[in-house]
Amino acid sequence: MVRISILLFLMFALVACGGRRDPPVRYVAAPTTTTPVLFASGPISRACMASDRRAASSTRCGCVQAVADQRLSDVDQRRGASYFDDPHALQEVRQSDNASNEAFWERWKAYGAEAARLCTS
Repeated sequence: MVRISILLFLMFALVACGGRRDPPVRYVAAPTTTTPVLFASGPISRACMASDRRAASSTRCGCVQAVADQRLSDVDQRRGASYFDDPHALQEVRQSDNASNEAFWERWKAYGAEAARLCTS
């Protein structure tokens, strides 16, 4: 009986000394730093694709539309899309003394700068 007690004691002591077992090391690839691709469809995207601009592509026009969705109202988007066919009309808006046109031009200019920053590769 003493032998069994000593063996049990030694077994428990051995198990208790086992220590902590660390999980296996896993190597994970470093996260990429790429930004998500912006893409949307709407009036500006359609006007962009219909224009005969050299840089027009579905990717770029979709990105420009996604920025428009963030920065411009639906009314401003439709109004801005109409200027793709007639850039001279947009120039007249820019030079106008009308307060409404001036406000639109400021929104359109801020939108254009943001679209250029985010959509130019």
